[in-house]
Amino acid sequence: MDAAAAREVFVTRLRAELHTGEERPPEVSGARRAYREAACLLSRFDPQRLRLPGAAAATGDAVLELVDDCTTLGTQDRAGWSLKSEVREAALRGLAGPGAARRALECQLGQLPPEPGPERFCLDYLAGRPPTTDRLTTDELADALQAVLWLSRVPGVTGLPDTAELQLTLERARLLEPLERLVRSPFQGRARELAELREYVDPSGGAAAAGAEPDGRRHPGPVPPLVVHGPGGMGKTTLLAKFVLDSVHDPAGCFPFAYIDFERPTLSIQEPLTLIAEAARQLGIQFPAHRTELDALAHECQEAARSQREGQERVSQLHELATTRAVLGRRSSQEFQSLAAGRETELIRRLAGVLRRAVADRKGREQSEDPPFALVVDSFEEAQYRGSPVVGRMVAIYLSFQSVYPRMRLIVSGRAPVEHPAKTVEPLDIELGELDPEAAVGLLASCGVEDPAVARALADRVGGHPLSLKLAARAATLAGTGAERTCELISSLPERRHQVFRRVDQLLVQGILYDRILSHIGDAEVRRLAHPGLVLRVITPEILQEVLAEPCGLRVATPEAARALFAEFSRLDLVEPARPDAVRYRGDVRAIMLRLPGGDRTEVMRAVERRAVEHYAARDGLEARAEEIYHRLRLDENPRSVEERWLPGVERFLAGAQQEMTPRAAGLLTARLGGGTPDQVAAGADQEDWERIAAREVEDLLAQGYAQAAFERLGRRRPWTPCSPLHALFAEALSRLGRLAEAREAAADAIDVTEHAGCGERRLELLLLSARLAEEAGDLAGAGRALRVAEDVAVGLGQDLEAMGALLARARLTAGADGGDLEADAQLAERLRRLPDAVLADRPVLVRAVASQIYDRAPGALDHALEVVGLPADDETLDTLGAAMRRATGRQPALLGRVMEILDEAAGPSRQPAGGAPTGITGILRLARDRGTLDALARRLLAVPDRSGEIVAGVAAAMGAGTGARAADHAASGPGPHRRTHEEGSGPAGPEDR
Repeated sequence: MDAAAAREVFVTRLRAELHTGEERPPEVSGARRAYREAACLLSRFDPQRLRLPGAAAATGDAVLELVDDCTTLGTQDRAGWSLKSEVREAALRGLAGPGAARRALECQLGQLPPEPGPERFCLDYLAGRPPTTDRLTTDELADALQAVLWLSRVPGVTGLPDTAELQLTLERARLLEPLERLVRSPFQGRARELAELREYVDPSGGAAAAGAEPDGRRHPGPVPPLVVHGPGGMGKTTLLAKFVLDSVHDPAGCFPFAYIDFERPTLSIQEPLTLIAEAARQLGIQFPAHRTELDALAHECQEAARSQREGQERVSQLHELATTRAVLGRRSSQEFQSLAAGRETELIRRLAGVLRRAVADRKGREQSEDPPFALVVDSFEEAQYRGSPVVGRMVAIYLSFQSVYPRMRLIVSGRAPVEHPAKTVEPLDIELGELDPEAAVGLLASCGVEDPAVARALADRVGGHPLSLKLAARAATLAGTGAERTCELISSLPERRHQVFRRVDQLLVQGILYDRILSHIGDAEVRRLAHPGLVLRVITPEILQEVLAEPCGLRVATPEAARALFAEFSRLDLVEPARPDAVRYRGDVRAIMLRLPGGDRTEVMRAVERRAVEHYAARDGLEARAEEIYHRLRLDENPRSVEERWLPGVERFLAGAQQEMTPRAAGLLTARLGGGTPDQVAAGADQEDWERIAAREVEDLLAQGYAQAAFERLGRRRPWTPCSPLHALFAEALSRLGRLAEAREAAADAIDVTEHAGCGERRLELLLLSARLAEEAGDLAGAGRALRVAEDVAVGLGQDLEAMGALLARARLTAGADGGDLEADAQLAERLRRLPDAVLADRPVLVRAVASQIYDRAPGALDHALEVVGLPADDETLDTLGAAMRRATGRQPALLGRVMEILDEAAGPSRQPAGGAPTGITGILRLARDRGTLDALARRLLAVPDRSGEIVAGVAAAMGAGTGARAADHAASGPGPHRRTHEEGSGPAGPEDR
């Protein structure tokens, strides 16, 4: 039982003990009211110490009086009580005035925490000493706001600041707080880079108009983005923070901005809509007059992002089966990327329009042009790889924003620019190099190196890399102030060489400095563990005993001894908590030490890793398996043998581990995890891993419509392995380029290769692709033959779902002809009925596509699908279903009452806005989706007596949304000639109607 649960149990038991079994009277006694007033200006309190004004001491009676009025707060060792909000509100309003409030609070001074809190601000306001808000920290502003909110309820209190203005001040402080945290230490150097950033955002000499270069020359195209790049630890994020804060604190040069850090958990680099939502939120703080509109836009972006996640999940599911990947998946991928980019550019244009109106309202008449707007995007590295859809969509976003707000400037922190076919202009760039000597000395001084001569000598030997300088300062501090020790430290570092060796020098210097820091660990046993322990991603007492100790020459005989040694190890400033009873080395420590040439390949460290493999292999669970895989790859085992240990779900425990591997091992992780692939990793990867990496890049390029770039990417490292995914992608790329005959020939050749090699699943995909290419060429007979063979192959593989997918493709092949393929439809219905619901539930997109295909010939198919997998939850589904309902009720007004009754029950009373006017059908459907009643609503719609069949066809079309299902083709025009009407039986009604 956790601490919170234990406290609730305690309070429940306390109430039971204190109550006599009779209900407490509804009226509040005088003693109870007095204790409420004594506690109403306390965020937390100890009821045993709560003292009434005028009383000599606390009596403890507050425990009995307030037991029903409070909740418990805090940790187990520092628990406290707090008044419930409605009780506090009544107590505040019941106080006799400011004097009574002050006396009640002064009685509790003995139990106020030493750190500032709302209570201290209450005392200041009541004493007539209001604080100056521009000097308060974010936490202090939050406390001050809470104090003002409390005191505003007390009768007669005056002189309080405006709560709306204080709230806005707090929000501005929270907006800047992450940036200010980065520059809390004195900022050193980078004057040139700061000047370049300022010049890019707001060029001097009147060249700030749209289309002007930083040097004042105009050009016809958009102003390109600016990429800030450099090695890790060079200070890219700190530079951007300094740049933004300088502009905010300079009244003459202040301009609106949005700072987007994709390391924040609420932002996703794969979802550009979250960037737009965050930019709208930040602009709402900077332009409070337009706050409502901007917050509404941010909310709309979040809703659209939710819909995009559903669409992306649908595309991912289509790619999981060979049959749906070849026939539906790649087409759906391109459609998804196109729709997503369109929605994003529409929303960013609207955001730019609001910004134009906001700055127009604010700027003075003497200003002839809009101020610049800086969109600063940090931690963009994950998306910066060849063919990344995110890069393409980000390009569209910045071009769309600039088309509405020409002075928009995009600053991106990440890798050096990556070639991408969406790139319409060449980005500008700032490459961060080492600090100049003066700044390096200044950084050392700010980190504790007080002697200027020592600082200069260290800077001369270490160079200007910020991380190296910080390590040098730490090592110098540990060495002490003696001249001999300082000279020994400096002489242990290699002399700086030519620029070509600088990267190797930095790794060597950083490794030496870390060794020096480790050598100052006081406990000899902990010191022996410190360096070898770097290869472990997490260290617990058990791992210390079973994995680490023996290779380090230590004997840890008992769990108690392991815990004692672990306690000492946990005190190192190089480690940080990972979870209870577990620590890990700081990321910057491991990043340096594991990159150091030869530094992680000593026999002791290899022995630790071999024991780690044994330890984790003997344990169950995804995390243990991930650690086993990690250490096997670190030991450079064959990627194919390591892959046999892979389990679905280990991916989340291995994200980012590629940087700690050899290129061959990193190739396997990249092939499995996705993301960017540096050229050296791709070059060192095994052929199979390289093919999977290339396949992902080609899939991404095709999804964005860049067939030529995809084709060029395919022309490497041939011949491919027989089961390679690149065979199908090669034929797909040829088809997209209009070279259909060549595509069919390539597919046929690859089918032969996969058949001889026994690559059943790859052959199945190629057969489906061959059938689609034949259909595009007008060869329906050839397409039909390929689909029948594909179905036989799937059955031979024992893949029931793949066989159903092949059968679905055959049914769709003749869906437009009179009568269609009755045999295929009947077989689909039988397969859908026969397969267990648990199997169907794992492939919802396929089940929906099948139900949408056969609904008019298989009574109950739609209802069954709704029960097992439900409707998709994206906006396309709601739009499709809503359009069908509007058509049906428009043509048959008598249905309106029944349909609205179903909508009302599914959406609930919250469907009406404050004004009382009903929302549109699609809006009501959205509310039903949010409440989780959309599937039940759709099942009830199947029983509506709609003679036209519009509603049933609409449910079917919504079921197949995004999969090209046949029902969707008829959604706009009504049911086809073979659709069953309600009178013929459209399927069983939902349970609510039985």
